Amino acid sequence: MQIAHHIGAHGIDEDRLLKSTLRNADALVKNGIAAPGPGKYRSLIRTTIQGLDGAQPAPGTRDVLLDSIVEDDRARRLLLANGNFICVPNRVFEHGAFYPQAEPKVRALLNLFPDDDLSLFFAIRHPATFLQDLLRRPKATTFASILGITHPADIRWADVVRRIQAGAPNAQITVWCEEDTPLLWPQLIRRYTGIPATAPILGGLDALDGLMQREGFNELRDQLNANPGASEIARQNMIADCWEAHAIPGADDVEIDLPELDAALVQAMTETYEADIAEISAMEGVTLVLPFT
Repeated sequence: MQIAHHIGAHGIDEDRLLKSTLRNADALVKNGIAAPGPGKYRSLIRTTIQGLDGAQPAPGTRDVLLDSIVEDDRARRLLLANGNFICVPNRVFEHGAFYPQAEPKVRALLNLFPDDDLSLFFAIRHPATFLQDLLRRPKATTFASILGITHPADIRWADVVRRIQAGAPNAQITVWCEEDTPLLWPQLIRRYTGIPATAPILGGLDALDGLMQREGFNELRDQLNANPGASEIARQNMIADCWEAHAIPGADDVEIDLPELDAALVQAMTETYEADIAEISAMEGVTLVLPFT
């Protein structure tokens, strides 16, 4: 079976990809794609991995799990999503590393489904806005407590992707940047679900909610409907042009107001982020989805 798991990172889409996916319920069923509710598998997979504590699962574990998760025996692809799969937010910088549990958690997932076709989906964002989001969560502590001994300038997404790849060397890994999400959303839905490129999808403009005025949505839908055979780049250009023309003022502005991050440090983090994007794009076995490419 094909198993596609959206494993994070924190504070990026908060199940939005899953929600957009579920708008395509009829297409999912038609194409043999199972998208069970998170309650069917998040706790089950987490407790199974914790119970094994690094050991190999007993024979038949995979079948027992799938019997509990998937109701349709005809399903050929299973969609999973859990932003906390690697760890809870307060453990992101545990032991002085960035997502140190990425490799063992992904390896444990692979051990549960060793003979299945596993693909992993992981989104990244600017380290400064990522930190700010972590600190605004209900159970967050202080800046120093969250980061521990990690320096903000040392937050490297490329290291996390390498850990994910080390845990599942043969898995297909898809990465994208949160900042590009509104332009990439239709493509991400298709990549995640496996719905054919020729089939229409719902929810492709969901990532523009709160960013673009209502008349912009109407204009954009008219353009997209009038050009059903447009290439992905052409569609992204339509989205970008409509978004620019009908943007809600200030809606996509992000102010970094953490006193620990001055302008010089944020600039250093920006340079590190850009270097990470270039590094990830060159990784063999990793697909970095970028707009206009």
